[in-house]
Amino acid sequence: MPETIPSPTIAILAGEDSGDQLGADLIVALRQRYPAARFVGIGGKRMQAQDFESWHDIHELSLFGFAEVVRHLPRLLKLRKTLVARLLETRPDVVIGIDAPDFNLGVEQRLKQAGLRTVHYVSPSVWAWREKRAEKIGRSADRVLCLFPMEPAIYARHGIDARFVGHPLADRFALVSDRAGAREILQLPHDVPVLALLPGSRPSELARMGSIFIDAARRVAAALPGLRVVIPAANPQVLARLRELLAKGPHDDHVLLFDGHAHEAMLASDVVLLASGTAALEAMLAKRPMVAGYRVSPLSYRVARALNMLKTDVYTLPNILARAGGMGENTVLVPELMQADFTAAKLADATLALFNDSERRGHIVAAFEQLHRALRGELGGRAGDQAASAIAELLDGERDAT
Repeated sequence: MPETIPSPTIAILAGEDSGDQLGADLIVALRQRYPAARFVGIGGKRMQAQDFESWHDIHELSLFGFAEVVRHLPRLLKLRKTLVARLLETRPDVVIGIDAPDFNLGVEQRLKQAGLRTVHYVSPSVWAWREKRAEKIGRSADRVLCLFPMEPAIYARHGIDARFVGHPLADRFALVSDRAGAREILQLPHDVPVLALLPGSRPSELARMGSIFIDAARRVAAALPGLRVVIPAANPQVLARLRELLAKGPHDDHVLLFDGHAHEAMLASDVVLLASGTAALEAMLAKRPMVAGYRVSPLSYRVARALNMLKTDVYTLPNILARAGGMGENTVLVPELMQADFTAAKLADATLALFNDSERRGHIVAAFEQLHRALRGELGGRAGDQAASAIAELLDGERDAT
């Protein structure tokens, strides 16, 4: 049996709110194996609640799109230099980068070259664009922890150690969702149609798209008597910005703004209108038909088109997973309205089409149940535990080798 490191130092570098939740779950699972472990790096309030020592504000890594990264590049380069120096001085037993590949992979590569063990948790979307990035990821990480079952095979083609650990969100949603219970929590009537609106969790997303999403929701409400629109804000900054956007239009008695409660808002809804991203996966796991929209900055879009980065003509995870899971190469479970198609009128029309077609909604829910089961896989235990086991193999294997 390998000898377990009694009190390892484990560095975790998390970007954004989703990374903070993954990191917190991972710390809980790792602490069961290493009660005296020290956890350091970059994390948010959830990780810090698990006795994590955060050296920098997690929101320094909350950037999206080529243009936004370029605009903040000097600050990011300075942060990376400072962070690498501190990690080389600390020399943790393993460094785990959670998502944020544009930042974390560069850090991981420098640390791996210096002899530190590195893990990248959450594979970049190599199945959607630039599969050759897998080779760079392999130069950066000793092991890649994948959330989706189709990903390890892609890495295997490039000789890279990758493990499917399951998706943690699949653990948080029941296979059969409880709409009535969610409406009780949010104090919503049981006999009215409900639209959940999730227009993005980043300030830059709200600046580009917030007013269009709100306009679309108002159009749907005008066409559906009695409709309630629930808008959960991801954080206090988003809450304040949403209040500003709503105040610019007419007073909406039918619009309810919540501080948090995204999970309950989705479960309580009949249809979800959202910004493409992790929220689409959550809506899928909630078994809620949805319409997705998105608009990146013009520069980011032109760069992606010019470099021929995209390998797929669908962008939301439910559509990608449906095709990868054998539901048909042309399957579209989620209407996607991107770039020039991202208008209030088109979003409203697509949303109303779902409200008005109960048979279509039923087919979508059945497909979402099938995809939910696939994300749980045949794994024994929760995703955080599976990820911790894969990391412990590296830690204890390294100890045994010495």
